[in-house]
Amino acid sequence: MKKTSKWLLALMLVLLLALAACGGGDDKSSDSSNNNEGENNKTAENNKDEGSDTEIFNIEDFSMTTSNTGEAIEDGTLTYGIVSDTVFEGTLNYNFYSGAPDAEIIGWFDEPLFDTDANYAFTNEGAATWDVDETGTVYTFQIKDNVNWHDGKPVTAEDYAYAHYVIGHPDYVGIRYGSDFENIVGMAEYHAGETDTISGIEVIDEKTLQITYKEGGPSLITGGIWPYALPKHVFGEMEVADMLESDAVRKEPIGFGPYKVTQVVPGESVTLERNEDYWRGTPALEQVTVKVVSPSVVVQALEKGEVDMVDSFPTDQFVDNAHMSNVEFLGQVDNAYTYIGFKLGKWNADEGKVEVDPNAKMADVNLRRAMWYAVDNNAVGDQFYNGLRWNATTLIIPFFPEYHNSEIETPTYDPEEAKRILDEAGYLDVDGDGIREDKEGNELTINFASMSGGDTAEPLAQYYIQSWKAVGLNVELVDGRLIEFNAFYDRLEADDPAYDIYQGAWGTGTDVNPAGIFGGNSPANYPRWTNEENDKLLAEGASMKAMDVEYRKEVYDQWQQLMVDNIPMFPTLYRSVLVPVNERVVNYTLDPASELRRYQIGVTQEEPVVAE
Repeated sequence: MKKTSKWLLALMLVLLLALAACGGGDDKSSDSSNNNEGENNKTAENNKDEGSDTEIFNIEDFSMTTSNTGEAIEDGTLTYGIVSDTVFEGTLNYNFYSGAPDAEIIGWFDEPLFDTDANYAFTNEGAATWDVDETGTVYTFQIKDNVNWHDGKPVTAEDYAYAHYVIGHPDYVGIRYGSDFENIVGMAEYHAGETDTISGIEVIDEKTLQITYKEGGPSLITGGIWPYALPKHVFGEMEVADMLESDAVRKEPIGFGPYKVTQVVPGESVTLERNEDYWRGTPALEQVTVKVVSPSVVVQALEKGEVDMVDSFPTDQFVDNAHMSNVEFLGQVDNAYTYIGFKLGKWNADEGKVEVDPNAKMADVNLRRAMWYAVDNNAVGDQFYNGLRWNATTLIIPFFPEYHNSEIETPTYDPEEAKRILDEAGYLDVDGDGIREDKEGNELTINFASMSGGDTAEPLAQYYIQSWKAVGLNVELVDGRLIEFNAFYDRLEADDPAYDIYQGAWGTGTDVNPAGIFGGNSPANYPRWTNEENDKLLAEGASMKAMDVEYRKEVYDQWQQLMVDNIPMFPTLYRSVLVPVNERVVNYTLDPASELRRYQIGVTQEEPVVAE
């Protein structure tokens, strides 16, 4: 950001406080998530916020696919940037990596066995197919005949099984082992060293593998099944504990994807060449270079054509560079959201379940609903994020278009309604000082925990505090300040009694199932709330019956409404991801429903287009 950013943020805060102090009135930003059709234009359509110089953008105006329709040249080269202020770790294998930069590199030379659809569910269009029996627990996987590792050896069922044996091994060094693997019959015993085999995994023939899971359901095919193979002919003679640091992971990684690694400059870059034997067809590019680009120079690197695209563009730099002349900004909805959570109970670690406290300070749903009505998240999205984050409604986000129900009515900014709810619920200003007491007439102070980090953290937290004050609620920061990220979550997980409410964020992954944060048996259920209907709907949404998308949609419609009715937390902002792509690039997309694949990405001229 420019040096004037703190001044601008202060001005934004003043404007937002003025909004919060106003009574009713129309919210001119309330239709920020309308259904305008995006065009394949140079960048998103935008407008100036009425009465200010703030430029507002709408994620729906961004295309997810490059508009260049030219023909790719035969032997083009492309440079892909990973925006990071640190080097990449260099763990270049899906079975061992832990950092997102490494995953960005791996994606160019290896791939999962299964393609996914618009809802991120496995299809049969990838390198392997899958089938499941009537119990929903026995899966049969068939690897296609023309799928080969870069050294020419076929990808086999034994390779797929071997990945499970390595990750489940007691000596495995990595982060992949967890509940998804323990859902495989016999895996826990193998992981404990009690047996040398995994009873639930059977190699049927060279290309066919069968895996039996303890529990079935739709979440298996949206991430619960491990989709990556590991070449046994390369790793089979190694000790499992030595694999992470081996040359096959660090220096000469192997896959079956569209490009083959030819050089690794540790921490800096990876050079790849076309895999002529790629199973989908001949890749369009002759060479790809993937390199780390610091956020401080990413704009210059794009303008000069030093990189053709980057994995994601820093949001705080977008407004000043939205009209960069040599790139097209693509955009999509992120799989994350921010929210305000209410502490409504505690986690019972001994019994592995949430215990709701009916006497918690925030136990009255009317108090929680009024606090939702009191905040103007449309204004927050516009003034703090230029529209690149926007008012959130339900707790199943638009990243899952099949399941997000935009028709459910949720509280939106209406301070007069907030005041009415508080009045009727008995939260009255007894002593006439402008601040409401609790229902017994006692002083009410609501302690608010919010994280530090970035220029917007402090003014955003203060905006929420002032918005609640405008309807008569006294809200104060826990410890009188913002809390560092790790300390914030340590205290949240420990149910620190100093927390009454908190501002958090949640990344959903690619599985729509919300049980990970809302299940009554989940330690990540930080509000510490559940009820019988919540547990029932979450179970139904993960059941075998929910393999029927229409049935699952009905269940999650009911669940979204249940959360609006009960409000253990309310979402504040949905998010966007922006990717700039040089004008010479063709066939690149962020759209999960697109039929375009990485091997089809090409360039229409030898040199990148540079900025004017």
